[in-house]
Amino acid sequence: MTSNSLPSKWKQLRDSQPISWPQPDQYEAVLTQIRAMPPLVFAGEIRTLKESLAEAAQGRAFLLQGGDCAEDFSRCTAVNIREALKVLLQMAIVLTYGSGKPVVKVARMAGQYGKPRSSATEVVNGIEMPSYRGDNVNLPIAEPLARIPDPNRLLMGYHYSAATLNLLRAFTKGGYADLHRIHAWNKEFVANSPAGQSYEALARQIDSALNFLKACGVNVERMLELQQVDVYTSHEALILGYEDALTRQDSITGDWYDCSAHFVWIGDRTRQLDGAHVDFMRQVKNPIGVKVGPTTSPDELNRLIEILNPDNEYGRLTLITRFGHEKVAKHLPDLIRAVSRAGQKVLWSCDPMHGNTFKADSGYKTRHFRDILLEIKGFFDIHESEGTIPGGVHFEMTGEDVTECLGGAQQIEDNHLANRYFTNCDPRLNAQQALEVAFLLAEGLKRH
Repeated sequence: MTSNSLPSKWKQLRDSQPISWPQPDQYEAVLTQIRAMPPLVFAGEIRTLKESLAEAAQGRAFLLQGGDCAEDFSRCTAVNIREALKVLLQMAIVLTYGSGKPVVKVARMAGQYGKPRSSATEVVNGIEMPSYRGDNVNLPIAEPLARIPDPNRLLMGYHYSAATLNLLRAFTKGGYADLHRIHAWNKEFVANSPAGQSYEALARQIDSALNFLKACGVNVERMLELQQVDVYTSHEALILGYEDALTRQDSITGDWYDCSAHFVWIGDRTRQLDGAHVDFMRQVKNPIGVKVGPTTSPDELNRLIEILNPDNEYGRLTLITRFGHEKVAKHLPDLIRAVSRAGQKVLWSCDPMHGNTFKADSGYKTRHFRDILLEIKGFFDIHESEGTIPGGVHFEMTGEDVTECLGGAQQIEDNHLANRYFTNCDPRLNAQQALEVAFLLAEGLKRH
């Protein structure tokens, strides 16, 4: 792959989430360094993911996308990466076994270091300061100096992403993801829960199936398909200078790829038809996503699809819907009908997290497990009614035993949130809640 910059006019277009770097020369110098760095992912991997997403869009596979709301440099450790991967693998096994379909595993990892905000500044304890924009930009500490954007953090973000990817590849290709280790993926704090016990029962069924194959003379110990998995990386393509610096031209095809991640998406705040983010994303060949919310009109969505997927290819574009459980029935059917009438080939995925966020009486930003399930159910029911395919789900979750989302089998309540509320931004499902969702999703997939 060559390392030329993507020919694009995006720099002359409006960026709806600009970052005021205090030292522009230093910012450009950092981007020059990143342009000289190796790509984080490769064109061949990206093309393979696109093929898998094309299968999901046509109902022959299912997309599972999940991970941190905002990754934290300080938590880029082997233990945290392993635990996040573990819950993703558990969910994927439950969905695969329950639905009988391959599950495309895409992690919000190795690059989710930038966050969009509704305001460039916030007031904390009577002091106005820049908003936290993710570890690629500034620090979450509520102090004015810590919130000054620092371009050197982009270089740090590159290195943390490379370290995370290195470990993900080691785990997924080096034996940790071997299906014979399925019991080892169950976490201690989950194991005795109803979801954990259901998972163990499922794991025993898989053990029995493997033993049956062995008895039939199949050498399951040597089957790579059982020993390795593909886990792809994703993040919101928010800081366009960074994304551009990691864009490479494939020496085989001549196509341009954003090699910061396999899958990148445009957020609900940056999907303007004439904006910089849409212009940048239309020119890279990655599979891409677009967050679709209550403010998206059917006409706007079809125009957006035409810009981002002009060849109308399966696997190119994923529409990640985020309405909230009270609004999904009002908005989603019209969008599905408009896209179907236009003959657009897209993958529909449900983000049941962002539309269901609220501030609890304790002051913590949270989501209720019940509301998350209601939006997922609405998503499936509407697609069944419209005769279209619910192709995936998109979660903010963690492998840690956090208390950030209310409800679930643990019955987390408002007064529990302060116990283990670790997120720098939005609340995440913990491992037990994520596994609960997976079993309920598997039932929904069976019915659909």
